[in-house]
Amino acid sequence: MENELPDCCKKKENDGKVAKGIFYGIIPHIGCILFVIASILGSTVLMQFFKPLLMDKNIFYYMIAISLGFATLSSVLYLRKNKMLSLEGVKKKKKYLMTMYGLTVGINLLFFFFIFPLTANIGVTGEVITGNSLLKISVAIPCSGHASLISGELKSLEGVSSVEFSLPNKFAVNYDSARVSKGEILALEVFKKYPAKVLEE
Repeated sequence: MENELPDCCKKKENDGKVAKGIFYGIIPHIGCILFVIASILGSTVLMQFFKPLLMDKNIFYYMIAISLGFATLSSVLYLRKNKMLSLEGVKKKKKYLMTMYGLTVGINLLFFFFIFPLTANIGVTGEVITGNSLLKISVAIPCSGHASLISGELKSLEGVSSVEFSLPNKFAVNYDSARVSKGEILALEVFKKYPAKVLEE
């Protein structure tokens, strides 16, 4: 009787599987999501938590490895639950696994090339102040995920009105030269870890 039903009315084997793939693909990125929320809300407590982590040049590479590890663990649990933890099972569930790993890689790329640069530019005001000066620097950050750390440290200086980040590692700093000097900007502790080079002043 079921065979007589049109294809659109038959229960599909993969119904809900894609949604589960999306869910498990997002879970490994909870750390990145919290970091973005902290940056957007300007939560000093959370940002103080992330600052020591961001002082590690490899933190985002560790996070990528962890996200892929979570994706693999989720895949293994899924295959075992469905009694398909075998090479044959992997072949049968190829679409699900491709969705899982595709989303994991895709979300990482989204964070690195869109969300992190966008987060670094939150609070750019373009404020015009007396004695306004512009300093353009390149900073030896390993990836765009560290841009928020640099922007946050620069904005913490009294006299810095705005900071604008552009890929891959450039920062345009607007500041009041009567309140803060170029030397004070370049003397920030963060530049001992990630050296800054003056491009234009």
